[in-house]
Amino acid sequence: MSHILIIHAHPEPQSLTSALKDLAVAILEAQGHEVQVSDLYAMRWKTLADREDFTETFDAERLRYIAESRHAYANATQTSDIAAEQQKLLWADAVLFSFPLWWFGMPAILKGWVDRVFAFGFAYGVGVHGGERWGDRYGDGMLAGRRVMLMVPIGGRAPHYSERGVNGSLEEILWPIHHARCSIPG
Repeated sequence: MSHILIIHAHPEPQSLTSALKDLAVAILEAQGHEVQVSDLYAMRWKTLADREDFTETFDAERLRYIAESRHAYANATQTSDIAAEQQKLLWADAVLFSFPLWWFGMPAILKGWVDRVFAFGFAYGVGVHGGERWGDRYGDGMLAGRRVMLMVPIGGRAPHYSERGVNGSLEEILWPIHHARCSIPG
């Protein structure tokens, strides 16, 4: 049995994206997997990465989000919503991101989840820093060993997402999402 975390980002419970998420939950549970879902719209997830994400401030004069993120993670002074999502990631053997492709990327609510949850020192910026090495990331960090999948309805025809299509290659559109999963190998 595996632990599967689904991060779902669609505002409409009756959408195709939501139906696919529900189907994934049903199939995975029928196969004996334990599933948790973070339904970002249902949770009313806060998208803005700001000073409010920290219960104490490392630098009260200037918000340097990465430095504050590192300090808050190391000192357990992140807000409870961020810490809860990080615990879910640590619990999971696999993570499934469920979202529609909107304007060549993920919905803002999901981008806000990534910005806030993938804290410096948690999802990236761990390990040795110096010389040619800049810490463990992209498969070597704390979340190494987890599998990741994307479930992304695109709302268009396949030829539109080809190399010569009007939208360009789907592989190129999704490259930043595939590549920058901050320590979660695919």
